[in-house]
Amino acid sequence: MGTRHRGTIEEINALNAFIKLQRAAESVSVRIHTVLPENLTITQFGVLETLHHIGPLCQGELAEKLFRSGGNLTLVVDNLEKAGYVARERDPADRRYVVVQLTAKGESFIAALFPKVVGNVTREMNALSSTELADLGRLCKKIGLHA
Repeated sequence: MGTRHRGTIEEINALNAFIKLQRAAESVSVRIHTVLPENLTITQFGVLETLHHIGPLCQGELAEKLFRSGGNLTLVVDNLEKAGYVARERDPADRRYVVVQLTAKGESFIAALFPKVVGNVTREMNALSSTELADLGRLCKKIGLHA
């Protein structure tokens, strides 16, 4: 379904491409994340996956990497901390600096879950050839970096 906006051809083309991009991203994301446990949100998974691959991060850096507001991420980390998956530690030299890190339980949990998500991503992206995947990656990066 395209836009019903009656503007210039440039506006209509941009809106139609944006609608398709958004719908495809949401559709694929929902299907990929069907392997997530019922009580784990996509954002919580993103926090665990980021910490698993990058290591401990300041809560502000984590928010930037996940494109989330500080307030939103605080709630997400609160819930992961209650579940025992992450721990926070304040820098003794600067109490405003809060580092978030995986606990042993969190590391074990994400290490077991991540391969299932990777399998779903791989199956979803198999709809495209290697060349198409490279093109998609390049185009997404171009849009993402456009200022």
